[in-house]
Amino acid sequence: MKSALTSARNVVLTAGLATLALGSVMATPSSAQLDNLGLENIGIGAGASVVTGAVLGDGLDLDDAIGGAAAAAAVDVIGGDESSVVEDAAIGAATTAVVGTILNDDSLWENAIQGGAAGALINILGN
Repeated sequence: MKSALTSARNVVLTAGLATLALGSVMATPSSAQLDNLGLENIGIGAGASVVTGAVLGDGLDLDDAIGGAAAAAAVDVIGGDESSVVEDAAIGAATTAVVGTILNDDSLWENAIQGGAAGALINILGN
């Protein structure tokens, strides 16, 4: 039990530190930018990652949806409008690999595949 609590505490601390690091790097969006945050893309990314996880035999997990949503947000922020499908897939793969590590998801490669699929789909379908 103590081991489980220690692991949970480490995950929360790691997630908190990652959030603080990202928050300090990214500027707070203005109200005009809030309309263009890409909430549609976040939904596409979460859905694509869940479906890809199910295809890979990972099941339907909340971790997959979180990873896909994070991949979509990263593609929106880093990729921009001029990025290629390959660039967005790479951004999504890298993001979900990191998020999966933070969430203690077991398979780095499955996470990267899910994020890559989400990034590519966002490039194709997203705004």
